[in-house]
Amino acid sequence: MARSNKGKPNRNRGASKKGRSKNSRSKERSRKREFADESSFSDNSVESVKIRKRKLANLLDGIGTPKPAPFVPDDFQIEALEAIENEDVLVTAPTGSGKTWIAREEIRRLLADGKRAWYTTPLKALTNSKYMEFSEEFGAENVGVLTGDRKENYNAPLIVGTTEIYRNQLFDSLRRGEQVNTDFVILDEVHYLADEWRGHVWEEAIILSPPRIRLLLLSATIGNAEEFATWIEDVRGVKVHVINRGGSRPVELRAGFLSPDGQLYPLLGENGKLNREIEKFAQPDNRYDNRRRR
Repeated sequence: MARSNKGKPNRNRGASKKGRSKNSRSKERSRKREFADESSFSDNSVESVKIRKRKLANLLDGIGTPKPAPFVPDDFQIEALEAIENEDVLVTAPTGSGKTWIAREEIRRLLADGKRAWYTTPLKALTNSKYMEFSEEFGAENVGVLTGDRKENYNAPLIVGTTEIYRNQLFDSLRRGEQVNTDFVILDEVHYLADEWRGHVWEEAIILSPPRIRLLLLSATIGNAEEFATWIEDVRGVKVHVINRGGSRPVELRAGFLSPDGQLYPLLGENGKLNREIEKFAQPDNRYDNRRRR
């Protein structure tokens, strides 16, 4: 039978530990510590710095407040305002081209005539932003907001809310046998109808809106506008005027990368591909791990 040493003191344990401790301290005193490498691994030569400054200047060129000038609406904006008098209107145009201006001008006319309007968006953040914008434009007393989190001034002639809330009001009105208390509805970001999980909300909002309510549908990303308009005409029995303002964005979109050390780099290089200067930030820096192992 094997004998166990459990419970018996190891006479050499303390001596061994003490010996190792002395040896370690002796080696530590005699060894020269290795210093870490520089934290920055960028090329900071004069020529490289000049190139980076030039690229950054190109990225930021023209950004700022433009000089004041008289506003002149585009032809597609005028066309939309004329058509909305008697038809539903579907506007597809790049971001920044002035789709919201169409909605704002029609809202202005309706409020002056004592009528009511709804402005729907897919996001609470966007809804709150439009609520603040329209409150400044038309007066806080004329604008209300309805989302899952906010319910303010809900009897105002202009209501800004999520599309789900507007859809729910349509359901409630049907159950009570009443009419939705609005004359005009703007469905912003209407391409959400194609969303797998939420698209049915936009579909139901369009189908259930009475023909007396004119719809203004806005989006930057509808590729089959004519087909979409035909479907709306079928389910609502109202003619849809399509305005497809193609082309590039009127406000140029630029992308930059803010590095961990606080420097701003253009996301794309002059060849239109990923800027090689920022590739290093995607690579793991093993020097810290190496220092830990040392």
